[in-house]
Amino acid sequence: MCNHYYISMTEPHTLTKLIVLYMLDRVDFPVTKAQVYDFILEKEYANYFTLTQATFELIEDGYVESSRTHSATLLSLTDKGRDTLTFFQNRISEGIKNDINTYYEQHRVEITNRMSVMTNYYRTSAGDYVADLFAREKSADLINIKINMPTEESARSVCDNWREHSSDIYSFILENLL
Repeated sequence: MCNHYYISMTEPHTLTKLIVLYMLDRVDFPVTKAQVYDFILEKEYANYFTLTQATFELIEDGYVESSRTHSATLLSLTDKGRDTLTFFQNRISEGIKNDINTYYEQHRVEITNRMSVMTNYYRTSAGDYVADLFAREKSADLINIKINMPTEESARSVCDNWREHSSDIYSFILENLL
């Protein structure tokens, strides 16, 4: 077997790894770690320790990519993860696959809305903060705004307010620019 596609089949949490890969493969955008964890823990497919260990190993081994915003950790499938899933997907029961597909059908709007308006903030080398705000439709950014802020508190406030007012702000900008 080619090492590129190898996930140890002797580990007790291999199924958990495959479930995570399958969940990430069902969508074409990053998903929050909390959403993946909530589903797997609610269905009792794994306990928290096993899930955490499996996710860590998937990230470390390059099957899953992780990125952090100020409010969430995002997970997405890498090409290596997709290739591996294709090879081992038959080890996931149809019942589990159906549960995942049903979950996404029932929560697609909520998940899509959560991922369509994102924020982050970070400290610059000058000591101030940048609030990074964006709205996305499918996999394309509609708008991305970076605002320098004097304090972490103000950057966090801007990020928190963006989620609630992004649609109005986007409309205002378009109306005034067009």
